[in-house]
Amino acid sequence: MKIDSLKLQNFRNYEELSLEFSPGTNLFYGENAQGKTNILEAVYVCGTTKSHRTSKDREMIRFGENESHLQMMMRKGDVSWRVDLLLRAGRAKGIAVNMVPVRRAAELIGLGHFILFSPEDLSIIKDGPAGRRRFLDMELCQLDKVYVSALTSYNKVLEQRGKLLKTLSTDRRDMETLDVWDEQMVRYGSMIIRIRESFVQMLNEIIRPIHEKLSGGREHLSVRYEKNVEADAYASALEDGRQRDLYLCSTMTGPHRDDLVFLSDEVDLRHYGSQGQQRSAALSLKLAEIELVKKKAGDSPVLLLDDVLSELDAGRQQALLESIGDIQTFITCTGIEEYVRSGFHIDRRFHVQSGHVQPEPSNIPDPVL
Repeated sequence: MKIDSLKLQNFRNYEELSLEFSPGTNLFYGENAQGKTNILEAVYVCGTTKSHRTSKDREMIRFGENESHLQMMMRKGDVSWRVDLLLRAGRAKGIAVNMVPVRRAAELIGLGHFILFSPEDLSIIKDGPAGRRRFLDMELCQLDKVYVSALTSYNKVLEQRGKLLKTLSTDRRDMETLDVWDEQMVRYGSMIIRIRESFVQMLNEIIRPIHEKLSGGREHLSVRYEKNVEADAYASALEDGRQRDLYLCSTMTGPHRDDLVFLSDEVDLRHYGSQGQQRSAALSLKLAEIELVKKKAGDSPVLLLDDVLSELDAGRQQALLESIGDIQTFITCTGIEEYVRSGFHIDRRFHVQSGHVQPEPSNIPDPVL
């Protein structure tokens, strides 16, 4: 899959922007806070309908405006697709594929696959479980339509059950309604757990050799799926914890409390790993994502690297750059010197300054270091 072009209107700090990309490596450089990350965010939003920076569409709309329009042209083989998104303050997104409105974001699943790597991802190992659950959800939502449906339904049920628990804390007349929500939670939650189990098993097969290569064979990485509850025991566990949930006015059992544990030779890296080990594991995870998409979807993903190389040492930089191969890649950075030193090939460069993007000729010479 390749992205051919992107058009933005009133998105973040861009009033109007139209860009055409190389099918190889596209590099956006300039000082901080000029709008480089906004371009990668726009590509990611067009591909997944979700931002990696915010859950509120309002924050992506240019200040002073009420709507934002994004248009992306993408290509798989000889087939082209046009994706349009309309962001509206306080209203649901408008989505169209090839000019045909779609009712659900899930209908975009399978059109393309996007892997975003930012400095924040380097902390995924040591930070709290929410980020690791988000990794599971974002990756699986691009690979599995059943997972998207189950997760969407589960989150709605979880929200409604939470509201009911608060009501029941003062008025127990609707207790029988809790049984209805519990039945649906078990139905959708069990699907989520089983799909996650299968995914983590496949992830382990891929990430171990990647990490061994990255560590020079010194470390052996594995990922353990730490389930809050087993799928087969979900119904009974939910029933057993009902009084606790009523007391706390919150659902304490279910896959919304799952976690991933990263182990290096059976040592928990979150608690006992060095910063270098944690960063290596995070990098291995991203490299494994690339291979997962190729294996499960039979397609090459689009790789979005948001100022991440500056956070990696030379060895990890090289490992990441070598993994790109024929994958279309979008990179943001403050300067291009680090890429020149490594001899990394850049197909197209864009200079970003104060919300203006200037494409540079493909034959422009690299700076002399």
